[in-house]
Amino acid sequence: SDRGKVRPINEDSFCLPNGQMYLALVADGMGGHQAGEVASDMATSILSELAAKRGGKDISVKTAVSWVRKANAAIYASAQANPAQRGMGTTLTFLYFMHQRVMLGHVGDSRCYRLRDGQLAQLSTDHSLVQELVRNGTITQEEARNHPYKNIITRALGADEQVQVDAHDLQLSRSDVFLLCSDGLTDYLTDEELQDILLEQETDLQQKARKMVDIALERGGRDNITVLLLDGEVAP
Repeated sequence: SDRGKVRPINEDSFCLPNGQMYLALVADGMGGHQAGEVASDMATSILSELAAKRGGKDISVKTAVSWVRKANAAIYASAQANPAQRGMGTTLTFLYFMHQRVMLGHVGDSRCYRLRDGQLAQLSTDHSLVQELVRNGTITQEEARNHPYKNIITRALGADEQVQVDAHDLQLSRSDVFLLCSDGLTDYLTDEELQDILLEQETDLQQKARKMVDIALERGGRDNITVLLLDGEVAP
């Protein structure tokens, strides 16, 4: 996770699986006066605590949605109670690893990809203005990459009292490789470039993550950049 070349602080937050906590998460905060950092940290702390209590035991889509809504309620309440935090919010994209399955939960435009059988696929859907324009045929995917409103998101934790959550229960292969990232990465690297890096044989996941961040910095680094790479072996 890198602050980048322009932003004064890093408002991204993340967590990785460890011990009995089988959660990987990226949250990209937004809001002035460092409030974005507060929102992303709150989301990470709340989800981590809830996941730790489960310890890798199976959860349902309903449970995953309830986790995100708890985080949303806490961030929204904090923003309403503290004038300095008004308008703060955060994206949230997480993977909760279970036995032979993985739960994906998602709000905003931080992405989740999966590399399987040499092919990289985006598992999350960007909750953004330009992706709505792509879906309704107004613009192409290529035009979306350089659209002036590409960073306007349509869903975020903390923005409203209620939040719509995407959640998917997916089959897991131990050979899968997952990429979770904030848009500070995907603003600068194409899916094809990400796939090529992941398929490199001579480097490990740590080196691949570092290479992705370095390229984003070389190409401008105007946003915070967070990259998590995990394989299916992290499952319980």
